Amino acid sequence: MNRNRRTLRWTVPALAATALLGSLTLAVPAPAAAFDRPAAVSTTDAATADGPRPRVAAPKISRDEEIRRAEVWLKEKVPYSQEKTWKDGYRQDCSGFVSMTLGLPKPGPNTVALKNDGWTKPIKMSELRRGDLVIKANSSSSNERHVVIFDGWKDGRNSYLAYEQAGHVGTRHTEHTYGLEKGDGYAAYRPVNLSD
Repeated sequence: MNRNRRTLRWTVPALAATALLGSLTLAVPAPAAAFDRPAAVSTTDAATADGPRPRVAAPKISRDEEIRRAEVWLKEKVPYSQEKTWKDGYRQDCSGFVSMTLGLPKPGPNTVALKNDGWTKPIKMSELRRGDLVIKANSSSSNERHVVIFDGWKDGRNSYLAYEQAGHVGTRHTEHTYGLEKGDGYAAYRPVNLSD
């Protein structure tokens, strides 16, 4: 019986210490990197009148700032890669480039997410304004999906200038007809974080 009292005398304080230390472990603050991300938004089938909400809130950005950011990669001649990220933390593919220009979370949503996850809303090709996007996301192959940043009409609206990050060439400012030819799979979208 004397032995049971000694065991009990050490067991109770040991259990209390374990409980106390266990609760302290839960109180450890989150890593500093967690505070660098934008505040989360509810994603449980959340939707607005314009479609689903993005997974996180993107900061508002002007069309001029978006184009200024596109010019940075153009001047730096960023090479194309679906695997690598540039020194700014964004993927070096077309959707990573667009994500960088819009200030979206790094390394950037892919082309399908830009279209479907609330980062953009569909518009008509005739409504395109500088900084809007032309996206082809309905393909089973990532090599056939693409997104460009509209920069203005040319040739009586038979073509337009666009910024893009393209395979074998990297960042460029060039003329396109994507979305103007029936059945090519491209459509116009307006980023929801543009401040207009």
